[in-house]
Amino acid sequence: MDPLPFRDPGLPVEDRVTDLLGRLTDEEKVALLHQHQPAVPRLGLAAFHTGMEVLHGVAWAGPATVFPQAVGLASSWDPGLVRRVGEATGVEARGLHHRDPVAHGLNVWAPVVNPLRDPRWGRNEEGYSEDPTLTAAMGTAYATGLRGDHPRYLRTAPTLKHFLGYNNENDRCVTSSDLRPRVLHEYELPCFRGPVEAGAAVAVMPSYNLVNGCPAHLSPLIEQELRTWAPDGVAVVSDAYAPSNVAGLQAYLPTQAEGHAALLNAGLDSFTDQDADPTLTIESVTTAIKDGLVERAVVERAVGRVLALRFRLGEFDPVPADPAHPADVDPYRAITSDVIGTHGALALEAARQAVVLLRNESALPLARGAKLAVIGTHADTVFEDWYSGTLPYQVTVRRGLEEFASSVVHAEGVDRIALRAADGRHLGVRGGVVGLGERALFDRFDWGEGVWTLRDVGSRRYLGVAEDGTLVATAAMPGGWDVRELFEPRLTDGGVVLRNKVQGTDTGPFEIERVVDGIAAAAEAAARADTAVLVLGNDPHVNGRETEDRTTLRLPSLDLVRAVREANPNTVLVLVSGYPYALDGEEEHLPAVVWTAHGGQEQGRAVAEALFGAFSPSGRLTQTWYRSDDDLPDIFDYDIIRAGSTYLYFAGEPLFPFGHGLSYTTFEYSDLTWADGVAEVSVTNTGDVAGAEVVQLYSAALDSRVRQPVRKLQSFHRVHLAPGGTAVVRLRADQLWHWDVTTGRRVVEAGRYELLVGASSRDVRARLVADVPGETIAPRTGALPALTFDDCDGVRLVDDEVVFTREGAWISFRDVAPGARSAPPDTRLSVEGTSLVLTAAAAGVRVREVR
Repeated sequence: MDPLPFRDPGLPVEDRVTDLLGRLTDEEKVALLHQHQPAVPRLGLAAFHTGMEVLHGVAWAGPATVFPQAVGLASSWDPGLVRRVGEATGVEARGLHHRDPVAHGLNVWAPVVNPLRDPRWGRNEEGYSEDPTLTAAMGTAYATGLRGDHPRYLRTAPTLKHFLGYNNENDRCVTSSDLRPRVLHEYELPCFRGPVEAGAAVAVMPSYNLVNGCPAHLSPLIEQELRTWAPDGVAVVSDAYAPSNVAGLQAYLPTQAEGHAALLNAGLDSFTDQDADPTLTIESVTTAIKDGLVERAVVERAVGRVLALRFRLGEFDPVPADPAHPADVDPYRAITSDVIGTHGALALEAARQAVVLLRNESALPLARGAKLAVIGTHADTVFEDWYSGTLPYQVTVRRGLEEFASSVVHAEGVDRIALRAADGRHLGVRGGVVGLGERALFDRFDWGEGVWTLRDVGSRRYLGVAEDGTLVATAAMPGGWDVRELFEPRLTDGGVVLRNKVQGTDTGPFEIERVVDGIAAAAEAAARADTAVLVLGNDPHVNGRETEDRTTLRLPSLDLVRAVREANPNTVLVLVSGYPYALDGEEEHLPAVVWTAHGGQEQGRAVAEALFGAFSPSGRLTQTWYRSDDDLPDIFDYDIIRAGSTYLYFAGEPLFPFGHGLSYTTFEYSDLTWADGVAEVSVTNTGDVAGAEVVQLYSAALDSRVRQPVRKLQSFHRVHLAPGGTAVVRLRADQLWHWDVTTGRRVVEAGRYELLVGASSRDVRARLVADVPGETIAPRTGALPALTFDDCDGVRLVDDEVVFTREGAWISFRDVAPGARSAPPDTRLSVEGTSLVLTAAAAGVRVREVR
């Protein structure tokens, strides 16, 4: 019997979708809007669900290859490597799908392409860079690897996260990110446009927050911008519980029916809500249809977009495919579960490239056979994060160093304590049960910001609180969505009370009996060694994670750093973290500082090889490391232009600049030329060892009518050179444009541009000034849309209006043509030359335009 048309792989996907939609009932279509799409047995459709987490390897599915965190992968500045990691992850996702097609769907949720505007963001580890060009390049590379290169079939269906203006966790569902046109088009949108326009990403997930007062899931930009970039269409899937937020936490609309109708009309295709229970989605959409809030055609359009992904994933093709038509054979169907966890060599390569040498005063590489003291919370532990897979094995830094050193002494550098109650009894642990009785000893980890974790020495399990509020010691590591192993110590007259951060319950008071002074023990170990390797960083589940931003950049273990380097001046600091730190000047007293993101299963081997010179480090920072919190604006200030944030606009002196990373060799730049939008430069390895250089091209607009970046990355190229080797590197300058608010489009202004080539945004090795042909922007005439201001103070953005938050708040416009204009109600207008300033006479004034 001939197959149904939607089963025919020879037909275009659009025709197959149309045929299948015509065979579904209205009720079945509504049910298919939910993340967990039910089976339709009468048509042979299996159950399907969107969303497998694959941020840096497959997560939440048992042991699988774990690669470095996304910010670590990007630190390679190697799109080819990142693409191969994406490919390996996509292959393992296919392997899991082969094992259980329903449990492990092929719509994968990654990469995260939100620019890393503020390093305090709790999800900093998930993104790639503070620069939109680098973010787009890495996002495109990873998504390309995930999707595969077959012209018809997808290996997996990658989903970009999180559209749009999302860089804060605190109150993330109810805060609004103010994005004026220049910030929107120059900084935020390019990160998403690159992977979508390249056809690498086939789906997008909106963010929890609001943008200019509108929930991101309802943003008109979904249709006005996002879908205009997609060559083969794009599906839009919601974040978890976000659909019900519209009429819930956000109270943007009064009822769930109105909220769901608005979401569909805005372009949402799949509702991730109420976990696996579709009741709210089905009832709300059904009511919305009945009440005329949404047309059935809109529902059908949404369902069709997700079905198109399923067709492209090969789900509805006959099995087996017709061998007489090899072009129709899905090449990814043959992948089996044997591939899961088989990419250890690639994990090691990625971990090596993620190592960034921040400082080196001839301390590195270490001499083989040295006596080492390996100290710190991260010396003998490899940390998983919320979006990492289960490590199939792990190589710690201590274990890696033991392969090179003559001896290794280990000290964790934390206090060992007992907790004595007022009646003299001690807190004890037996079989995971915690109570007063036999004295237990605990290793106390102080993560800063007033948070401790306590590990029972006997069982090596962490103290926590069960859901019923009782103390337990069962967790091998702090973790889970609600991290119940976190305690906030509170000093009272009776002693220290331990308040559980999640449960809010108090235990104690206790007298803290310190049995081992962790800092003293660490200093003693350091003093006996040739070199002390101090390995510190963050636990990805503590102070800076999804739902929680950091409150400070300061490294919490600086007392330990100071004590160890005073005991042994030959101290190498290795930082393992998902974000930058401020070091309070300690870096000046350390002969070497190294950073890597949490590097997965091969982290320790890669770090050890780097320290001993088995390879020359070549990682580069993808975001600015600031000296202190004072260098940062408010975390909710998304206007990087006005706030002077990120390397693009920061005028201060960073601790370590964007693009920074040292090597064990040296590189010389020469013969910089410029022609037809391309810079060409010769790079020579003038050192004694082979190494990779990341050649970076920046620009600075010298004659612009508007404020432009101090420096802006144009392009980059990673080149590996043997000693004495030379390469001619060609770098395009495709990012000379800015968003012109007078014409509402990208514009390259005619004028002088300084082109700078070097090893970082601050380490410039060659420069020239080029006259670039372009446009001359005429002065502003006519009505001035309020959102197109050039500077401001004390305002918020809501829809297309500027809201003045206080009397005296203002917006200003530059380069305005002379002419009569009147002040909107409750404002006053002042003009000086070609500049116009509009000042509010009271709080709450709203202005859409100045005429």
